[in-house]
Amino acid sequence: MTQSVTLDTLDRRLIHALQIDGRASFSTIATVLGAPERTVARRYHRLRSALVVRVVGLVDSRRIGRLDWFVRIDCTPDTADGLTTVLAQRDDTSWVAPLAGGTQLTCMTHTPVAGPDNGRPLFDHLLRTRGVRDVEAGCVLRPVAGVGGWAGRISALDASEQTALLGPTPQPPDGAEDLAEGPGWSDAETRLAGELALDGRAEVAQLVEVTGWSASTVRRRVAGLRAAGVLHFEVDVSPSHFGFPLEALVWLEVAPATLNDVTQALSRLPAVAFAAVTTGRASVFAMVQCRDTGALHDFLAGKLGALPGIGRMETALVQRRAKRAGPLLLPTKAQRAQRFPARPTAHRVGQTAPTS
Repeated sequence: MTQSVTLDTLDRRLIHALQIDGRASFSTIATVLGAPERTVARRYHRLRSALVVRVVGLVDSRRIGRLDWFVRIDCTPDTADGLTTVLAQRDDTSWVAPLAGGTQLTCMTHTPVAGPDNGRPLFDHLLRTRGVRDVEAGCVLRPVAGVGGWAGRISALDASEQTALLGPTPQPPDGAEDLAEGPGWSDAETRLAGELALDGRAEVAQLVEVTGWSASTVRRRVAGLRAAGVLHFEVDVSPSHFGFPLEALVWLEVAPATLNDVTQALSRLPAVAFAAVTTGRASVFAMVQCRDTGALHDFLAGKLGALPGIGRMETALVQRRAKRAGPLLLPTKAQRAQRFPARPTAHRVGQTAPTS
């Protein structure tokens, strides 16, 4: 689990800066924040080593021929923890969480758009797993909120500071918009994306090693993928560090005629960390961050209650996050020894503590 860390003003400003540009140099960030470069670098490395904050590179699945699914699994109480651990360790999952109550868990999984399998092996495997009683999957049709970072944590920098970090808008190279078709997305791109998912601030030399490209090709390809909207960077940090420890998942049945109005309203609500239009009984799925149950009640009854066209609403509280946007980070040998001094050899991969 993450260490107990209190974020101060500089930490929050650093996190906001990284959300604007996850690969900005520490010297650039330091200039904008008005702090010494060494201090800014030390702050980031301290937070990252404590598994509190890290930058992860995320790929838009739709642009490379893949689909995102929100999966809800109903299982027996004795199955939930083990299944959560297994799902969290998969490369094709994110946002893995058991729900309060002990018999349900959720995750996002990524599958190919086309092909003979089309994601069926995972779903079929889940249905054959002992203790799993039901699996419900909704395909993400369009994200509508939270893609550029949760609004609850991006208010530490003023407009001029944000502009200084944004810089000029890059132009995508020819063909970058069509990566799902043709040779644009290769095994090297897959390795590049995998390395950036582990560490969005990985050094160019490290990316050269995993891709086999030259340093100039790495820089050009990363810049091109970002400009085309295929690759973006997210700051992986628990909202609890910002005073919002309560996370709720919300499923909304929305009348088609009001779907656009509802999703546009959700995109403007600070409590909404992420929302998307999906297939299934509920046409809208949202992750909501609140300070406490009273704030959640006010959000549901006030903010959502005022929106037209919502026919039915279902909510569930997240018990804990076993995995967020990025892959799990395995603790180093020194970290394992520090956390489990009495039994340093009993910590196996299947027992890895979650990143948040």
